[in-house]
Amino acid sequence: MKHLIILGDGMADWHVPALEDKTLLQYADTPAMDWLASHGRCGLLKTIPDGFHPGSEVANSSILGYDQHIVYEGRGPLEAASIGVELHPDDLALRCNLVCIEGDILKNHSCGRLETEEGDVLIRYLNDHLASERVHFYTGVQYRHLLVVRGGNKHIRCTPPHDVPGQPWQQFEITAEVPEAEETAALLRDLVRRSQEILPLHPLNIERAREGKDMASSIWPWGGGYRPQMIPLTERFPEIRHGAVITAVDLIRGIGRYAGLRVINVEGATGLFDTNFEGKAQAAIDALLGRDDKAPEGGDDFVYLHVEASDEAGHDGSVPLKLQTIEDLDHRLIRPILEALVLHPQEQVPPVAIALLPDHPTPCEHRTHTADPIPFAIWHPGIDSDGVQTFDEDAAQQGAYGLLQGDEFIECFMAKS
Repeated sequence: MKHLIILGDGMADWHVPALEDKTLLQYADTPAMDWLASHGRCGLLKTIPDGFHPGSEVANSSILGYDQHIVYEGRGPLEAASIGVELHPDDLALRCNLVCIEGDILKNHSCGRLETEEGDVLIRYLNDHLASERVHFYTGVQYRHLLVVRGGNKHIRCTPPHDVPGQPWQQFEITAEVPEAEETAALLRDLVRRSQEILPLHPLNIERAREGKDMASSIWPWGGGYRPQMIPLTERFPEIRHGAVITAVDLIRGIGRYAGLRVINVEGATGLFDTNFEGKAQAAIDALLGRDDKAPEGGDDFVYLHVEASDEAGHDGSVPLKLQTIEDLDHRLIRPILEALVLHPQEQVPPVAIALLPDHPTPCEHRTHTADPIPFAIWHPGIDSDGVQTFDEDAAQQGAYGLLQGDEFIECFMAKS
């Protein structure tokens, strides 16, 4: 049996008084999600182990069964893997956001949805003015980039910028957790301040300001670590001979690469509300059925299909936009997959187990991630339903799986092979 995980990043939420005190999953029109819940089995999953920050890198690798106490190294090394940067043993890799700072305030973590082409221009500019034998910047995607410090010490305290929009940025300057890391912390603080001196002077930023757009006025390094030690899924689960990850987000690509999955890029996949839902659905179908150009003979045995849109809407604090992204995920991605693989296949297809879940909540009211357990549903041919009728946070509490944590979810999902 083949396996497909559909991950709606950040789509879990809190109850919203303006939505009849329902969560967004309860309020949205989600017939395909509800089909998976009502025909399969549900439960709650604790994706953030105690003591860990509720980041997507923690949540997604936990879903895949990785013990964070062993593999966790922050987002930076995952960004490096995603864009093909090979790290030396003493390289400190940090996620490097281009952010918008106005006065003393961090206006936003994404400088108004910077395009990748614009980000590349600014990263090259930073390398021209700030790089050295120890320091180098690498272009990633949109506002998400990479900073590598040769011989850097990872024991520094860096706040994720999406956790503190609208707050004075100087309250969150990088500090050392141990005396040996003070040199690294001081180096990074200096890079941040120097970036704030030169970035507003770049013609691209001057033009953005003229057009009323947010400037990329500072770098924000965070999520630093060294290359993680992750065992490929193909070694842990023999039934996975070949696997793939489909995402528009670099850190998920990085997790996929370390997990031994091939990366499938979909044209028009943006990581935002305007992403190519239909294209990602078709890419998953083609991968499982062996119909894309790079698929192994017989197709992939395992596909991790990640969609970022709801998470970004949650960070924006937009309930209407997040509702739209949830319904788009349902109507434009999950439904076509069910039609092609389960309900009305136009050809003979192998049996496929399907899991649906977010990685963490990103409540619109809170505008950042929380560590609350998230709902999940698992369906496969022949499964006995547990009576849950809808896919949402409250209904999942009544599911047969109860509350899972650690590698219990991936073990349950892969048990049907």
